[in-house]
Amino acid sequence: MSVKITGLGLFTPPHIISNQELVDSFNKYVDNYNNKHNPKEPLQYSSSSFIEKASGIKNRKTLDKEGILNPERMRPNLEANQKNKPSTLAQMGLTAAHEALEQAKLKPQDIDLIIVACSNLPRAYPSLAIELQHFLGASCVAFDTNVACSSAVFGIATANQWLQHENINKAIIISPEICTAHLNFRDRDCHFIFGDAATAVVLEKNANHGLKIVNSHLQTQYSENIINEFGFLNPCQPPLEPYQYLFKQEGRKVFKNVVPMVSKHLSSQLESLQMTASDIKKYWLHQANRHINELVYQKLTGKSYDTNIAPILLDQWANTSSCGSIIGLYHHSKLAEGDFGLLCAFGAGYSVGSLLLQGT
Repeated sequence: MSVKITGLGLFTPPHIISNQELVDSFNKYVDNYNNKHNPKEPLQYSSSSFIEKASGIKNRKTLDKEGILNPERMRPNLEANQKNKPSTLAQMGLTAAHEALEQAKLKPQDIDLIIVACSNLPRAYPSLAIELQHFLGASCVAFDTNVACSSAVFGIATANQWLQHENINKAIIISPEICTAHLNFRDRDCHFIFGDAATAVVLEKNANHGLKIVNSHLQTQYSENIINEFGFLNPCQPPLEPYQYLFKQEGRKVFKNVVPMVSKHLSSQLESLQMTASDIKKYWLHQANRHINELVYQKLTGKSYDTNIAPILLDQWANTSSCGSIIGLYHHSKLAEGDFGLLCAFGAGYSVGSLLLQGT
């Protein structure tokens, strides 16, 4: 019995913010803050060259532009959820899901399992997956899961197991991400990192087309080097600025930890399958930082980075969390029959998830 990826969908936000636009807004905020507070250690300017050198990011796609670039606000303007209407995250997920279902030549009623796998959920309950089930018009099992940037890959691996062992034949994994809403645009070290997106992946048992899931390899290891503490307990604690709870990372520590962790993870997966890096024709790596991808690729293959084999999309999308590697798959999914590709995501937790896929 085989499980294959038979449909992919993508929601693309309507706005693009360049590094320079983001920097202009940030530097106006810095001027305003320093003039108002006259701190002993003034806030420092950001720059477009600094951002690109640190990350490889040039632009990011966002749901809102005006609110983010307003130095008095510096967060997206988003409508509040309205009763009996799909939430913003659900709307994004619906767009991606409908495209994936159309590609797979399926209807929502054909789906037996919905997993929403993303790093930021709109509420504790009701489940976003159940909301999407309702607005898709599907009759199935639905639940949410969150492993930060690795969520989509973990979701696919989970659905694969359900299809292997349960009376379920078709599943969809939906990953809507409004990363700009959990980002502190007033923090020079991370104000440039994220963009928004949503992806959807359809899995089918014993399909006659698609990318076959050959193997999955998942790993988690606790770390507070990437953290977001925004949650329902915040009102129980001493009042802080909301920004204090949002995304934070110790970038140098993350870089130092993640590169060897991901390299070893992928090497051990290939070794367990009696394969080598030369057997892999395509790598769809997490789109967070170009330098991390380059070093992981170099350590794994012993070769210089090749964007034809390991595509880079983060220069135009920035980090879209769980969507990153799936966007890479969406745009570069062609594998010749019998060829292998590795889909890999890694992020906060730490978490690493990888899937060996084969063209059919």
